[in-house]
Amino acid sequence: MKITPTLNFAGACREAIAMYAEAFGGQIACLITYREANDPAYMPRLTEAQKDWIYHAELMLGEQRIIMSDHADIEFATCYQNFLTVMFDTKEEVQQAYEVMKDGSQTIYPMAATPFSACRVVFVDRFGIRWGIMTEQV
Repeated sequence: MKITPTLNFAGACREAIAMYAEAFGGQIACLITYREANDPAYMPRLTEAQKDWIYHAELMLGEQRIIMSDHADIEFATCYQNFLTVMFDTKEEVQQAYEVMKDGSQTIYPMAATPFSACRVVFVDRFGIRWGIMTEQV
């Protein structure tokens, strides 16, 4: 069994997946628009612009997959109790990833050393997704 994180957006999935791929050195493995999928369950309800939103996307971070998509029929709100933690080997990698993602974000815990990490930052990105980026070593 594998647990696969899934992130949903309201039209910003394409921008988000590009930013996450850059921040974490990931590879976009799949990117399908609603227009390409042509799913009859959705197509009649979408505007022309929404048909170019992302129906299904997959971002690979090493061997970890994150599924992403846009939804036109759900009201989104920032969720603070659930978040993704990305572990890096070095403080420099944490700093580099945060540098890519920090514009428009809301910092919860500023970048600092903790009893369990040499470098950790926790924030909500401009898309409303909460992240913890840190090193494993103390």
